[in-house]
Amino acid sequence: MELRRQQQHGFDYVDEGQGPVLLLLHGLFGALSNWQQVVEEFSPHYRVVIPVLPVYDMPLLQATVPGLVSYVENFVDKLQLPTPLALLGNSLGGHVALVYTLKNPSRVRSLVLTGSSGLFEDGMGGSFPKRGDYNFVRERVGYTFYDPGVATKELVDEVFAVTNSNAKCLRMISIARSAQHHNLAGDLHRIAVPVLLVWGLNDTITPPSVAHDFTRLLPQAELRFLDHCGHAPMMERPAGFNRALAPFLRRTAGAPSALAAASSAS
Repeated sequence: MELRRQQQHGFDYVDEGQGPVLLLLHGLFGALSNWQQVVEEFSPHYRVVIPVLPVYDMPLLQATVPGLVSYVENFVDKLQLPTPLALLGNSLGGHVALVYTLKNPSRVRSLVLTGSSGLFEDGMGGSFPKRGDYNFVRERVGYTFYDPGVATKELVDEVFAVTNSNAKCLRMISIARSAQHHNLAGDLHRIAVPVLLVWGLNDTITPPSVAHDFTRLLPQAELRFLDHCGHAPMMERPAGFNRALAPFLRRTAGAPSALAAASSAS
C-alpha cells in the first residue's frame, strides 16, 4: 500500500486505519516509509498515525529533543488523538517517545522502542556525514543496517541532499547533540507502563548492551532481539518486528496509563 500523506493544522502526517491509536515516531534520518510494513500489518485493526518530525526545518533554537517533544504534544492535541495511546519510536524517535511519556504519563498506554537513543548512541558511526562526499554518505547510511544493501539509492540520495544544505545540517547537528546530552538513565524508573524493546542484535549505533541497560532501568520492560539486523528492525526485519509487536499490543490493549500504574504501585 502507498502511504497517503495528509496536511492539517500545519502538520504533515500519515493516518491509516481505525481502532486504538499507534503513534509512530521516526529517527533523525528517518522517514514515513520506515514504518511501511508496520502500517500495512496493523492498520486493519489499529489507527496508525505517523507525524513527519520537522528535524530539518524547525526553528534552530528549538532543534532539540525537548523541542521535538513539544511538537509531538501539539500534534496529539491538534489532531485530538484519543489517549492513552501506544507510542512507538525508532532511534531519535524512541528518545522523543520516552521524554513524551515522562512529561505526559496519563496519555501513554504502552511504549515500543527500537534502536532508541536516550542512554547511548554512536551516531552515524561516530561522525557526521561529510558534505559533498556521496561515497562517504553511502557508507555511513549503510552502517545503519546489518545488510548495507538495505540502504537504497533513494535513501542515500535523501541523506546526501540533507548534508548539502547548511540549514538542514545545523538542525541535524543541534538535535544530535541534544540527544547525546539528554541522558535519561536517572529518569527511566518513573516510566511504569509496559515497554517492548525490539533490538537488532547487530546494531552498531545503539548496541545490544544499550538494550540490556534499558531493560534493567525500565520497571516493566521486555526485550526481543532480531539476528542479522541493525539499527532499524522495522525496516530490515519487518516480519520479525511485527511478530514481536502483535502479541505485545494485544496484551497491553487494556493496560493502565503510566500515571495510573504509578499511582497503583505507590
